[in-house]
Amino acid sequence: MTSTDIDENRLQDINAFEGSLAHRVYLALQDAILSLKFLPGQVIRKGPVCERLGVSRSPVAEAITRLANEGLVDVIPQSGTRIAHLSMEDIREGTFLRQALELASVAKVAEDRTEDQFAQINRNMRLQDLLVEDSDFPGFYQADEEFHALLMAFTGYPRLKTVARMVSLQVTRARMLLLPTPGRATETLDEHRAVVDAIRMKDPDAAQRAMRHHLGQLMPRIEALAETRPELFQSR
Repeated sequence: MTSTDIDENRLQDINAFEGSLAHRVYLALQDAILSLKFLPGQVIRKGPVCERLGVSRSPVAEAITRLANEGLVDVIPQSGTRIAHLSMEDIREGTFLRQALELASVAKVAEDRTEDQFAQINRNMRLQDLLVEDSDFPGFYQADEEFHALLMAFTGYPRLKTVARMVSLQVTRARMLLLPTPGRATETLDEHRAVVDAIRMKDPDAAQRAMRHHLGQLMPRIEALAETRPELFQSR
């Protein structure tokens, strides 16, 4: 393994996932890319991945094709497969689409939510609070994702969460890079509290204003990140 190769030992065991063999390989690779265990520009070599996961080359090749279609890897003929660099164009598009879905969702939830749904949101908020207190940034990211997923689930539209995830794959990687930024987790928690307060009051307009402010913090931070970590982004 060279310094530009991925560390395939960072892949999760595919038994942690469900579905067909090829789907589990795909999920293991996607997880490593989205969580930044594999960094933009690093090379994926099928042989070591097959050995690590205990599979043949066929499901790995199928998984890489799916990842290429999602824009997470670049397959270069006669050269190999590399983790795709972050694309500001894709991130801006994903952020735009995600915001449209989030604003529609939070307004509907604020208007229609049940007491049981609000209790679930509150439990998630308590977990976020504990994770921020412990400076557990990866854990906080997962709780943050669950917070937004709950709001989408409570709209009653089952495909919404899947659509939102698909349109924001590039955004997910950038957000992971921002997690350790001093004070950002605390700020995010406060922004979530404003959203939850509006949901508690069943005020759709206030919920949308709070969510718009929350989501509006992302792009300026990613743009600043592109200036300080240009090696992770596509050349302009």
